[in-house]
Amino acid sequence: MAVPKRRLSRSNTRHRRAQWKAALPTVVDCPCTRREKVQPHRACTHCGLYRGRQVMAPK
Repeated sequence: MAVPKRRLSRSNTRHRRAQWKAALPTVVDCPCTRREKVQPHRACTHCGLYRGRQVMAPK
């Protein structure tokens, strides 16, 4: 197993970790009601539709 010969400096470590950002999830308007926000490729929790079909009971 490869092991680093020297310790990384603090600036190099922080420079690498600066790219580890949490991204906000993508949300779109529900295609049937246009009021609710849903994630793409997921069933709407409010109306229960997915790709124009009823896949679960609405709330």
